[in-house]
Amino acid sequence: MNEPTICIHGLGYIGLPTALMFAAHDYETRGYDTDPDVRETLATGTVPYDEPELDRYLAQGLNSGQFKIVDEVAPADCHIICVPTPYQEEEQKTDLRYVESAAETVRSVLRKNDTVVLESTVPPGTTSNVLRPILEGRELTAGESFTLAYSPETVLPGKIMTELRENDRIVGNISDGPAAEVVALYESFVEGTIRTTDATTAEFVKLIQNAFRDTNIAFANETAKLAHEFGIDSREAIELANKHPRVDILSPGPGVGGHCLPIDPLFLRRDNHATTLIEAAREVNDGMAAFVVELLNSVLGTVEDHRIAIFGVAYKGGVDDTRHSPSLALVERLTDYKNADTAVHDPVVKSARIPLVTQKEAVTDADALVVVTDHPQFERLEPEPIGEKMAQRVLIDTRAILDRKRWQDAGFEVRRIWWRE
Repeated sequence: MNEPTICIHGLGYIGLPTALMFAAHDYETRGYDTDPDVRETLATGTVPYDEPELDRYLAQGLNSGQFKIVDEVAPADCHIICVPTPYQEEEQKTDLRYVESAAETVRSVLRKNDTVVLESTVPPGTTSNVLRPILEGRELTAGESFTLAYSPETVLPGKIMTELRENDRIVGNISDGPAAEVVALYESFVEGTIRTTDATTAEFVKLIQNAFRDTNIAFANETAKLAHEFGIDSREAIELANKHPRVDILSPGPGVGGHCLPIDPLFLRRDNHATTLIEAAREVNDGMAAFVVELLNSVLGTVEDHRIAIFGVAYKGGVDDTRHSPSLALVERLTDYKNADTAVHDPVVKSARIPLVTQKEAVTDADALVVVTDHPQFERLEPEPIGEKMAQRVLIDTRAILDRKRWQDAGFEVRRIWWRE
């Protein structure tokens, strides 16, 4: 019996790895993206972003013929939708136009007994109330004529292929009972547990997972700010608090970045229900850039007329992903100050929406160095060669990855979010 043919709609951070994972497990997989530049780049065997293993998987899929990039969508046994769902802050709602467009495309080729799976992060009810009405028609009914389900990804950039294999998975069916066809698809490569529920619950679970993490980080950040006010070592306080068997406070930092945590909790907003705690957590985490500026002002007097070197524009260490990066928020905040000059260096990110310079260029004549991203390369920084090029020896280590005493011994005044002195 031949394996089902799969068409992946959207070849971005999630769609491409998902397509290549299916192709590696002997599924005839077609990848479609509405952007011709994306299709052309991938067809040459080039992955447009840095992600371990992905180059190898792409080459393997193209060479074996199991993965084909298509310019037009054709009928397939299974269609998996992995398109963007940006959040419109001004209107306070999720932009579902890409989901709707993909659904229209799928509808044009949908056949009886096909399967459609939505993986994009969406507000609860999207599969039932948005996707289903578009797909139905042509005498096809979800749950009867074809299978419709929702299965969110829960992967971390830098470990996407590993986590696609190892993480547990949720499959939410649009109709009663588990979607056996969808479970069987993911069982081909998922080593974790596959749990089944209804589609709306699966959509909700993805959002509350990220909202919980965002809220926990916000509590850690608020704790660190309070510790500064009380003159307390917040690292010691958090470590002692976590000795309690029912307490697990995360680490504070310069803010929250990436595509999921800064955005997904907002998908839970509803007109008739204020998500007060969730929105407060968002405000705390988004406000950490201002707190870093406060740390700079506490040492420099004011950041006005000063040059600030910023190390790291990726939102987390070891990846080139700059989406919603705390560094970008910090640069924007510093532009509010008269004649404040910023120089940003990142050894992993090759391009960003702000200019990037070399390490030497960034620190030359800088009045302060702010380490924002916990890249492994930054953990190995030597204080003396950097200090020699700077106008003032000030270090703001927002990730607590450098040896504080060593930098102080080199004449640096050090500030951390972790502690006051």
